[in-house]
Amino acid sequence: MSVLITGGGGFIGAGLVRMLSEMDEETIVVFQRNPAKKNLEDLSDRVSLVPGDLGIFSHVLEAVGRYRPRIIYHLGTMVTVPSEADPPGSFQANVAGTFHVLEAARLFGVDQVLFASSIGTFGLGIHGKVVDDHTIQRPTSMYGVGKVFGEGLGRYYKSRYGIDFRCLRYPGVFGPGFRNPSMARVFSRIVEESVMGRPYTLRVAPDVRHDLLYFKDAALAMIKLAQVPKADIKMVCYLINGTESAFTAQEIVDMVKTRIPESKLTFDPDPELTQKYYKMPSFDDHCAREDWGWKPEYDRERAMDDFISELRQHPERYT
Repeated sequence: MSVLITGGGGFIGAGLVRMLSEMDEETIVVFQRNPAKKNLEDLSDRVSLVPGDLGIFSHVLEAVGRYRPRIIYHLGTMVTVPSEADPPGSFQANVAGTFHVLEAARLFGVDQVLFASSIGTFGLGIHGKVVDDHTIQRPTSMYGVGKVFGEGLGRYYKSRYGIDFRCLRYPGVFGPGFRNPSMARVFSRIVEESVMGRPYTLRVAPDVRHDLLYFKDAALAMIKLAQVPKADIKMVCYLINGTESAFTAQEIVDMVKTRIPESKLTFDPDPELTQKYYKMPSFDDHCAREDWGWKPEYDRERAMDDFISELRQHPERYT
């Protein structure tokens, strides 16, 4: 049997590929627009790399029909900033692409589809400072709109065709090699620049706070959700969070300086950017914890130690 991972060369996808390869149970197929990914080079003998565009139905049909996967992990996406720059391209990748994946799964009898969604599906109409799986979704970005569509379409294919569709709504995911502009990117750069011996100036205030999930926990959550008995899946789409409490920028800086005393980290806050992140709510993942026992394996100390170790041991994967 095989599993197919769209976006398997991406930030979370590559981690998922690596974890599945270590389990050594099934053939792993990576469907990627650009399959020549240096972060997967050491797995070339264990992973089949298939070039393809999610927005082109024949590409998806060819891959799914050829490999007949038991599970599709659908992580392929056009992220926020490129989506804002190119809404039609975002539609093809995130809206049409998700339809193509689900329709191919129906046609070829794929048992299960796991979908990577995002807190970007929330936006307008948030009352209070906490968001959970019952909060209304009114996204303000093209990326968020596409993800809401994917969630809804997945539920439709589940009820209409019996596909075992399950979904994770990721918060800010941090780790080595993260490139999407966001608060998670700011926090990731604090670590990366310090390991590289370069100075870094934060453009947010020290007390700006953000919920974060370590990238290995983000990948592991996909595997765990796939293994949950159907009877325990109540929400279908689950918001998950990471560390026991949100990080502040100052806490990240302090943790890095404890481990890398020579790091050169300073603050020069941009008022507008800082105000934007002051308004960020916190994210409550009690549904995932109650329904299927979600719990991250990386607390903040372990995540920081592993982040630094990854950069030092495998710089070729993340530069």
